[in-house]
Amino acid sequence: MKRKIYMTAGYNTVSLGTGRKEFHPKKPRPGIEHYIKEAGEATLKMINGAKNVDESVVGNFMASRFVKQAHLGAFLPMIDEGLRYKPSLRVEGACASGGLSLISGIKSVLSESADVVLSMGVEVQNSVKAIYGADILAGAGWYQERKDGHAYFFPGQFSNRAGAYFEKYGRDKARKGLATWFKNAIENARLCPTAQEHTNNTADLIKVGLSEPNPKGFTDHLNVFDCSKVSDGASAIAIVSEEGLDRIGVSKSDAVEVVGFSLKVDNLTEQPEDPTKLGTIQQAAKEALENAGITINDVATLEVHDCFTIAGILTVEALGLAKPGEGADYVSNGNTSRQGKFPMNTTGGLIGWGHPTGATGVHQAVTIWEQFTGKAGDAQIEIPSDRPYGMTINMGGDDKTVVAIVYKKIN
Repeated sequence: MKRKIYMTAGYNTVSLGTGRKEFHPKKPRPGIEHYIKEAGEATLKMINGAKNVDESVVGNFMASRFVKQAHLGAFLPMIDEGLRYKPSLRVEGACASGGLSLISGIKSVLSESADVVLSMGVEVQNSVKAIYGADILAGAGWYQERKDGHAYFFPGQFSNRAGAYFEKYGRDKARKGLATWFKNAIENARLCPTAQEHTNNTADLIKVGLSEPNPKGFTDHLNVFDCSKVSDGASAIAIVSEEGLDRIGVSKSDAVEVVGFSLKVDNLTEQPEDPTKLGTIQQAAKEALENAGITINDVATLEVHDCFTIAGILTVEALGLAKPGEGADYVSNGNTSRQGKFPMNTTGGLIGWGHPTGATGVHQAVTIWEQFTGKAGDAQIEIPSDRPYGMTINMGGDDKTVVAIVYKKIN
């Protein structure tokens, strides 16, 4: 890259939804304005004010349907008067909207049109009943297929992937891998106070994870514990150049360097040729690593898009950490736990921390920034000196829009 790019001053609101003690479906809850303001103000405070920001971008998927609010770019001046009349826009790519917010900020800094970009992601989706929410979320796929799809459209899509995986590689070992992924997610979320599953005190997580699916009430091959929850929340981070770091008065030791990235998009109107593979994730991860000049074995920790446990298993295989059909065993053997060789989703990921769809990609970046600057609190892991890289993978739709970013720890 022709300029050095850094991220700093990350902030996550609480991921609010079922599981949080302050959540009650019949009581008033914060609106989207609250989340935008909380996350934005927190990041601005860490970079010494809105005066230092050149432009802003907010990732959001479906506020126009969940809360009947569009035109989110124009909400940014609400955060601070210092953002008034400065460029601001909203980007959308389904569940990869947060990742697109990051990509937009990175490209602005690379193009030298900005030295400091406020990148945000936000979603409020506990505004409708689950079955109606499933219809809204179906817009992340090709909506023409909605009438022939499952009532819970995306759980149905990934249930089909799981069923194909079971048939091809064996159900029992696969289910064990899915349950282990769930266990890791909840154990990591317990260490992060903003996580939706932070207070989940279930004793036998593997037993719960192995609960048999209920095709009459949900899907054929996934149970409700295999799924990320409905979440409200926002995340924000500053994307800056070297000059930007000087302007905001932040030391490099409090930042993480972006050394590679990729955005890959596939045809939304086509079903996957092989439902047991995530080909777009494979392509995006490969290009991001090549751009960074490293291999997956140089990476210390990853934040991956586990909207469903089967997505986690398939991502492990798409990254080349395990051969096709061996991803479930790779997870069951502890390789992706916080004590494993490749710790993933150290604050719980989408299943444990939560999945406010438009915010997820930014939340992933904030988590890497926290880990690489020693700000992860109880969720902190050790970053080996010979593997100073992290990676985020944010997926929109069913492997259709994928943002992969590689980060480097600054010593």
